Amino acid sequence: MIWLRSTIYYISIALVALLVSAIAGPLWGLSLAVIILGMATAFHLFNLARLLRWMRNPRVDNVPGSFLLWQDLFDRLYDQVRSQKKTQERLAHMLERFTSAGEALPDGVIMLDEHDRIEWCNQAASQHLGIDRVTDIWQIVTNIVRQPSLREYLRMQDFAHPLMLRTTRPHEQVLSVQLVPFDSTRKLLLSRDITQLDRVQTVHRDFIANVSHELRTPLTVVGGFIETMIDMPQLDETTRGQQLQLMYDQTQRMQRLVDDLLTLSRLENGQQMKEEEVDMPQLMKLMQAEAAGLSQGRHEIRIGTLAPIRLIGNHDELHSAFGNLVSNAIRYTPTGGQITINWQADGEQPVFSVQDTGIGVAPEHLPRLTERFYRVDRGRSRSTGGTGLGLAIVKHILQRHQAQLAVKSRLGEGSEFSVRFPPHRSLSD
Repeated sequence: MIWLRSTIYYISIALVALLVSAIAGPLWGLSLAVIILGMATAFHLFNLARLLRWMRNPRVDNVPGSFLLWQDLFDRLYDQVRSQKKTQERLAHMLERFTSAGEALPDGVIMLDEHDRIEWCNQAASQHLGIDRVTDIWQIVTNIVRQPSLREYLRMQDFAHPLMLRTTRPHEQVLSVQLVPFDSTRKLLLSRDITQLDRVQTVHRDFIANVSHELRTPLTVVGGFIETMIDMPQLDETTRGQQLQLMYDQTQRMQRLVDDLLTLSRLENGQQMKEEEVDMPQLMKLMQAEAAGLSQGRHEIRIGTLAPIRLIGNHDELHSAFGNLVSNAIRYTPTGGQITINWQADGEQPVFSVQDTGIGVAPEHLPRLTERFYRVDRGRSRSTGGTGLGLAIVKHILQRHQAQLAVKSRLGEGSEFSVRFPPHRSLSD
C-alpha cells in the first residue's frame, strides 16, 4: 500500500542519516539528512506539478510516468482513467443504441421536462406534429403544436386515456396522443398516426348507414303493399297485379344488393384466386350479347377493336367486372346512344375499354366513383336498378389481377372506362 511504502521510504532516509551521524559525526549526518530531504522534496514537487498539469487535460494517453511512490500513484491513475473511459464509451454506445431505437420507432416520441418543454423527439414525432428538431428544442410543446385540446390534455395530466388529435400541418391526419410519466419530473408524449384506421371506421359507419338506407326503401314499399292487401282483400286483379309486380321488383333489388354485398365480402377476404386461360374474344362477344339483352334495342351495341389476345386470370371475376362496366354504360346512356366495347393491345399491355355517348361524369366525382354506395345521381341510379356497389366490385377484381382502371369523361359527351392489364397476363395467338 502507498502509505506503507511512504513510511518505509522516510524511515530509510532517517536510518541513513543516523548511520552517517554515527560514523562521520552529527554535523555531517544532519547535512546529509537536509540534502536528502531537499532532493526528496524537489522530487515530490516536480511530480506534483506534473500531476496538476495532467489534471488540466486528463487523458489515458498522457498519464505521466515516474518511479518509486509516484509511479504507483500514476499507475493507479492510469487504471482508473482507462476504466472510466471504457465506462463512458459503453454508456455512450448504449445511449446511441437507445437513440437509434427511438428513431426507428414508427410512433412519435417526445421527451418533455416538468414545464412541458421539448428535450428530445424522434423523426416520427417531428413528422406527426411538425416539430423542427433543431430550432424547437427547449420550446414549450403547446407553443409549437397549437391545439387547445392538447393544451388541456397536458394540463389535466390524464395518463390513462389517449387524446384524438386532428392536425393539418404538415398534412391532414388523425393522431392518437398519450402522455406517459417516466420519472419524477419528466414525461413522454407518444403519438401514433391512426389516419387510415379512422378512415376505415368512417367507411364502416357509412357502409352500415348506406346498407340500412338502401334496404329501408324496398322494405317499406313491400311492407306497405302487403298491409294494403291485408286491409283490402277485395282489390281488383289489375291493382293487385301492379302491386305484386312492384313488390317483385323491390325484392329483386334487395336480392341484387345482397348478392353484391356477398361478392364484395368474398373479394375483400382475399381468398386465393383460381387462374386460368380466358378466351377474351369469346368473352367480348358474350358481353355484347348480354349488353344487347339489357339494352332491349334502345342502344347500338358494337365491338370496336377485337385483338386475338387471351388473358391469364379468373373468368368469372373478369366477366363480373366487365359486365358491371358495360351495364353502367347502358344505364347512363340515353335511348339512341352508342356503346362500344374494345379489346386491344397498347404496346405490351392488353386493354379492355367501354365507350359510351351517355350523360358523362363531372371531374369532381371521378376520384370517388369506386367508393361503396357513391352515386353521382342517387335518384337516377335507383331508377336504373343500380346498387352502388358495382364499381367497388370492379376495383377489387382488378386489384386481384394487378390491373388499373382509368376513367375519361365529359358532361353531356359520354365516358370511357378502360382497364389496363400487366404484360405478363397476356397470351397472343
